[in-house]
Amino acid sequence: MDRETRVFAESHFRGLRGRLPSKVCPTPDRVDFIEKPDSFSYTDFFKSYLLPNVPCVFSSAFTEDWGSRKHWVTPSGKPDFDYLLQNYGDVVVPVANCGVQEYNSNPKEHMPLKDYISYWKEFIQRDYSSPRGCLYLKDWHLCRYSSAEGLFTLPVYFSSDWLNEYWDTLDVDDYRFIYMGPAGTWSPFHADIFRSFSWSVNICGRKKWFFFPPGQEEALRDCHGGLPYDVTAPEFLDSHLHPVLEVTQEAGEMVFVPSGWHHQVHNLEDTISINHNWVNGCNLANMWHFLQQELCAVQQEVIMKSCSGINFEEFYQFLKVIAERRLLLVKKISPGELQCSEDSGLGLQHTIFDISRIAEVLASVVVNPDFQRVDTSRFLPQPEDLLQQLQEALATTEPL
Repeated sequence: MDRETRVFAESHFRGLRGRLPSKVCPTPDRVDFIEKPDSFSYTDFFKSYLLPNVPCVFSSAFTEDWGSRKHWVTPSGKPDFDYLLQNYGDVVVPVANCGVQEYNSNPKEHMPLKDYISYWKEFIQRDYSSPRGCLYLKDWHLCRYSSAEGLFTLPVYFSSDWLNEYWDTLDVDDYRFIYMGPAGTWSPFHADIFRSFSWSVNICGRKKWFFFPPGQEEALRDCHGGLPYDVTAPEFLDSHLHPVLEVTQEAGEMVFVPSGWHHQVHNLEDTISINHNWVNGCNLANMWHFLQQELCAVQQEVIMKSCSGINFEEFYQFLKVIAERRLLLVKKISPGELQCSEDSGLGLQHTIFDISRIAEVLASVVVNPDFQRVDTSRFLPQPEDLLQQLQEALATTEPL
């Protein structure tokens, strides 16, 4: 990131005047397709899609060198079951049953990958049906338990990824997933966890996406306030009543899913995909607002943790880890590195931007009445002290 882009981003957030980025994003009438990697920079993505919070699709040229596209796929473009069995057959993976509704999701079981592939082969042989139902391997943390080196290269556009940076620091979890399943498997209507961004690459196969801009999901709620499980029902796909963007993602293509956009995804063919959820300064306020919405007045620690996967104390720890790493970067980066390559996605200007976004959200956190009821006596540093450090760092770097 260069200085001009940082100033542009800071001006963007000042213009929101406290409104959520996801609530004021424009509603495009189509999803842009990015054709050539050599003519599309990090700054292009940041200004045109990340800040405005709108989806786009990258061509297969962006992933043509990925090892997974070479090793996990047969010459005919199908999943290479033999390679997967040889390298991961005994790994236990999570599998959802797409034919069974459990609230607005699907129940999961765990099985060795070799058993799932055996099911998959039989499912194909039975003309894509099975008495066991339609099973979908979802949320496999391959990168956490096995080396992903050579399988894929993190696209520079998504390199400012605080969510996985945080969990990698703690070394207990991550939000990097493998999905694979036969034609007909699908993910019900949802918005991504923490109102994170996500990206998804088809290693092979094709997907159909249905995107609803933030706020449009409210018109889909039933009389009890619940959101639909399946928006492919005719009453939901009337574009005159409910604006929806449809995207068909081909093999090798990469979809950027913005923060707070509800979506539903169907595999049109036997498909394998790599998916990441991620948070950074552009959607941190969305994450904070989401956590406040999830807070239940009486049983906040129990219900909030079970609903959102994180509570206020853990959210502060998340902010603290990223803040301290950015403050350390400011001290380490020399004046000669001010104009580092924008396509690194980081550098001093991006670090300053990150600090400014953490400071703004943390300022809201420390005055939140519900957060003030949290016992922070053991927090190091204290939230107010961390906020002061961030503000002092911004004052020091303001001329840069």
